[in-house]
Amino acid sequence: MDSPSTTMKLLLLISLFQVLYIASIIHAEGSDKRLLLTSNAKSGERHSEEYCAMYDICGERDDGKVLNCPSGSPSIKPDDLLSQKIQSLCPTITGNVCCTEPQFETLRSQVQQVIPFLVGCPACLRNFLNLFCELSCSPHQSLFINVTSISKVKNNLTVDGIDFYISDAFGEGLYDSCKDVKFGTMNTRALDFVGAGAQNFKEWYAFIGRRAAPNLPGSPYAITFKSTAPESAGMQPMNVSAYSCGDTSLGCSCGDCPSALVCANTAPPREHEKSSCSVRIGSLKAKCIDFALTILYIMLVSIFLGWGLFHRKIKRNQTSGMESIPNSKDGGEIHSVIGQKDENIPMQMHEDSPQTGNRVQLSIVQGYMSKFYRRYGTWVAQHPILVLSVSVAVVLLLCLGLIRFKVETRPEKLWVGPESKAAEEKKFFDSHLAPFYRIEQLILATTPNAEEGKLPSILTENNIKLLFTIQKKVDGIRANYSGSMVSLTDICMKPLDQDCATQSILQYFQMDPQNYDNYGGVEHVHYCLQHYTSADKCMSTFKAPLDPSTALGGFSGSNYLEASAFIITYPVNNAIDKERNKTDKAVAWEKAFIQLVKDELLPMVHLNNLTLSFSSESSIEEELKRESTADAITILISYLVMFAYISLTLGDIPHLSSFYISSKVLLGLCGVLLVMLSVLGSVGLFSAIGVKSTLIIMEVIPFLVLAVGVDNMCILVHAVKRQPLELPLEERISKALVEVGPSITLASLSEVLAFAVGSFIPMPACRVFSMFAALAVLLDFLLQVTAFVALIVFDFLRAEDKRVDCVPCLKISSSYADSDKGIGGGRPGLLARYMKGVHAPVLSLWGVKIAVISVFIGFALASIALSSRVEPGLEQKIVLPRDSYLQGYFNNVSEYLRIGPPLYFVVKNYNYSSESRHTNQLCSISQCDSNSLLNEIARASLTPEFSYIAKPAASWLDDFLVWISPEAFGCCRKFTNGSYCPPDDQPPCCSSDTGSCDLSGVCKDCTTCFRHSDLNNDRPSTAQIRDKLPWFLNALPSADCAKGGHGAYTSSVELEGYENGVIQASSFRTYHTPLNKQVDYVNSMRAAREFSSRMSDSLKMEVFPYSVFYMFFEQYLDIWKTALINLAIAIGAVFVVCLAITCSVWSSAIILLVLVMIVVDLMGVMAILDIQLNAISVVNLVMSVGIAVEFCVHITFSFSVSSGDRDQRMKEALGTMGASVFSGITLTKLVGVLVLCFSRTEVFVVYYFQMYLALVLLGFLHGLVFLPVVLSMFGPPSRCALVEKPEDRPSVSLQP
Repeated sequence: MDSPSTTMKLLLLISLFQVLYIASIIHAEGSDKRLLLTSNAKSGERHSEEYCAMYDICGERDDGKVLNCPSGSPSIKPDDLLSQKIQSLCPTITGNVCCTEPQFETLRSQVQQVIPFLVGCPACLRNFLNLFCELSCSPHQSLFINVTSISKVKNNLTVDGIDFYISDAFGEGLYDSCKDVKFGTMNTRALDFVGAGAQNFKEWYAFIGRRAAPNLPGSPYAITFKSTAPESAGMQPMNVSAYSCGDTSLGCSCGDCPSALVCANTAPPREHEKSSCSVRIGSLKAKCIDFALTILYIMLVSIFLGWGLFHRKIKRNQTSGMESIPNSKDGGEIHSVIGQKDENIPMQMHEDSPQTGNRVQLSIVQGYMSKFYRRYGTWVAQHPILVLSVSVAVVLLLCLGLIRFKVETRPEKLWVGPESKAAEEKKFFDSHLAPFYRIEQLILATTPNAEEGKLPSILTENNIKLLFTIQKKVDGIRANYSGSMVSLTDICMKPLDQDCATQSILQYFQMDPQNYDNYGGVEHVHYCLQHYTSADKCMSTFKAPLDPSTALGGFSGSNYLEASAFIITYPVNNAIDKERNKTDKAVAWEKAFIQLVKDELLPMVHLNNLTLSFSSESSIEEELKRESTADAITILISYLVMFAYISLTLGDIPHLSSFYISSKVLLGLCGVLLVMLSVLGSVGLFSAIGVKSTLIIMEVIPFLVLAVGVDNMCILVHAVKRQPLELPLEERISKALVEVGPSITLASLSEVLAFAVGSFIPMPACRVFSMFAALAVLLDFLLQVTAFVALIVFDFLRAEDKRVDCVPCLKISSSYADSDKGIGGGRPGLLARYMKGVHAPVLSLWGVKIAVISVFIGFALASIALSSRVEPGLEQKIVLPRDSYLQGYFNNVSEYLRIGPPLYFVVKNYNYSSESRHTNQLCSISQCDSNSLLNEIARASLTPEFSYIAKPAASWLDDFLVWISPEAFGCCRKFTNGSYCPPDDQPPCCSSDTGSCDLSGVCKDCTTCFRHSDLNNDRPSTAQIRDKLPWFLNALPSADCAKGGHGAYTSSVELEGYENGVIQASSFRTYHTPLNKQVDYVNSMRAAREFSSRMSDSLKMEVFPYSVFYMFFEQYLDIWKTALINLAIAIGAVFVVCLAITCSVWSSAIILLVLVMIVVDLMGVMAILDIQLNAISVVNLVMSVGIAVEFCVHITFSFSVSSGDRDQRMKEALGTMGASVFSGITLTKLVGVLVLCFSRTEVFVVYYFQMYLALVLLGFLHGLVFLPVVLSMFGPPSRCALVEKPEDRPSVSLQP
């Protein structure tokens, strides 16, 4: 997307060719056709020292290329001035020469086009100049030049072909010194420009010697390079010494000469791929963690079995010896409680009423809670209208904040915290350099061949003409923005302020369909694919070579002809202000662009049996907005199903005669409305204080709070129904709250705290979700114990008054038989009877306990091993609707793109003053440090599989130092008045209207900015850099100077405040390798940051990497750390709440164990289902802690206040709370989750359906299978003490 210069083409062709004919221009005056072609005539004169083979110019071709005169005349002694000029460019030429002053000036003017490409490596440049100096001006030219063909032009004999005898040693030295030299602007080798990408010196010679077709760049005559000269003719190969790029006197940088000894000694250690530890047992190879966990599992199971057998034997002995002592075991448990370590916490004794003979030992907190709920329940039952009105009014007051409700949809505000490193770096880059351009892209691809199944080449005449048609339609887009029409040219990026930097294969025709036939059609494309860096007609409209890898896709290596896709990219300008991107015009055009593709381009492409995928910068945001409404019906159905289930489960066993009385549909509906009110109240409060909502809040929190709220509703209603019917309603409500109030409070506070800790997550989406969820769950809990309890009172009064559910004004008279039973809960339900009579006894079997413990521990350890395989990331395809056009686009990006995103290494506070070493620590040309930043980037690009850096960086600093150097005499120039003088092929030196460039015109007196004596060790001074850097950044690249910085580096350097000797910000651009998976993006960012950190420490300068995707992927660098810390805090918070309320380390530790196992198992399921770790899954994991509490707390609390031995207490707990946990928690969530599998969006299916379903099933299995077994084996002592009363037999009460 950056624009190097027009020069690249002219440099390559003109410099090489005209340097060649300058050589030809040398000696033509004394030439005779018969003399040249006769092998034995005057051979001593023709091929001997001090004789020329060519001299002067005798004509020119029809396309203007000049031709030399064949000559056999002696060399000429130049005058002193010409001799000095020749010596300055060609130090190996001394004495007589075979060129005149005009010829030398022509040579010099043409060579200056090549110098900017090679001047960074003095050895390469010297070897290259020596080649053409010897060819053009050597006094011994006839010894190694033999004219083999001549032609007549306007009655003048001209050279038509020569043999150039040159030693292989020089050729190899020349190529070796130049093969690694970079041309910084294009991030590529200089040989790609001046050697057509030659891979050895023979290929380079072949390129130089190829005779050019008319109007095409190249030599005007054929040059055949030969290594062996015919001795009989007295000839010998030219063998000027070639300088090594590692030569200390003409040393090149390590980036241009990695083979130099100084560079080999400083090469950084190779970054090896992190090797995973593994253990081999025979032919089986396992990871160390898998092997260690397997050994641990075997040890744990063995210890457990051994302990179980021993304990079983002891128990049998105790049972046989103590059969006469009733309740001895449990009594021992009860009275040994005092000796338990957790009983050091102060306890409070509560006597039951005289009618019951029980007392329950409660903690101080539980004691106060029981007293509170006893009195509160009675008061609520007496004042339900007041409680309902006040609680609902408070929540409605909070809902008023919804008038300020706003939804945050900007990805950078959702996933990146304002204090994040990536956000700060992006802000710095945008404000000091320039915001990254917007990308609009089309991918036009062929379809597989029906016979072979292969993708045919896209490079056909019909496809290219179709591409012209598409381009015409895109150019014709006019989008309406505030009454004005916006076209592509209004918003596109223009490196040289003229033409759009469109990346398309059509650039090889200058985007003009009329040039298709003029340039040669498909054959011209084939030619440009091989010569895109050099051929003039292959240059883009924005004066830069078009790299085929950016415009073609679906090829391997550099086999561009097999490409199966056109990739058309439209870079669009981006701008920012303090709040957000000023992109309204661009967004308007992008919407019109997408509409055009859908309405016109897609049908057109399909008719041609091709495929078309497309995207704009705003596509993802627009599709996410559409996605937010795509599953509204699915979510609504999920809520309705849960509501229907709640209504059924709250009621009694249906009887046709009394169903309309005993049902709880109205109560269930009111309960659901209370849940919605809690969510709206939470959103309203945060909206009032200016916190924006997110899509995840709107979609997930209602479901979450409904699931949590339903549990409490079921538990409360079932608790009331369990109370004796003979008691007054106020007392039943009071006793029910005393029974379940503490556990509901414990579970709710644990959930609130678990979500609240998520507010410390730096990721905004997770933090905001946690804040909203914590407040919503808290409000829901408060409404449950206030408004819903009041509603229970009304509902039971309705039922007792024999009024119809949903129509309470309708009263049934005598037909409502057995109404008391219909209302009551004296008789346990079917599920409760199953739990106590079947489920619990099965779990009491010793063999079942062993199996359960072994299986659950085994799966937990396996999940630990599996969780290490969970990869960070969030596939973009999953987030989008399944029918989104971006689904196909992302698939094609992975399949066809062969280049990765741009990568910028940004340097802060570069001190360019003469006293600072920063310049040599950054640059990569001659005299730069071997371990400089740019040299290290070049080295890193040699191992792209580890560094993810595709190529060396384009360096404005290198190009500036070359541009300002005296060797690049066509670049930095000044008029006699000291003002900037452009190159000779630019206005005012060259008329843009006539195209004529008169060397005697206004620029004839221009001189180079500096001589060697003006520089200090070839480095400009502080003042020189200060004066000339703006010139460089405003200099247009052209044939005479390819190093002009305008376009290529306009936004690479911040000039604000640079006058004090410090450049606050500058960047060096390269590219990442193709990134196809989320893990590639994460690893590439990690590798770039590690590299920058290492360079910052080494250079003592602040360097950071920047790429447009970093801001969104930074979260994944530490996503594991974020997840584990927040899970630890959430689980720890639950433990603290449990400990504070129960004052029992034992009970709290068991709850902690089950929570950890549920979370670990859920992570194992994530690995099995290939669910990635990202913000959504982290939220789900934190949420799982809160939901999992529901499966543990109620049964654990019920177990702790039951009497009997552990097995009996486990049965009692399951009989009391097991049914509520199963029907009110498990099934409620299950029926709501199952509906989500029909979602149209993959993100709902993966992250909500699959993860929620796994959570519900794991919670159910751990809460109703694993936890009861653990309690029956290792449960805490009972807090219930039996007290014998003479007038009553012992009984058990769950209330204090």
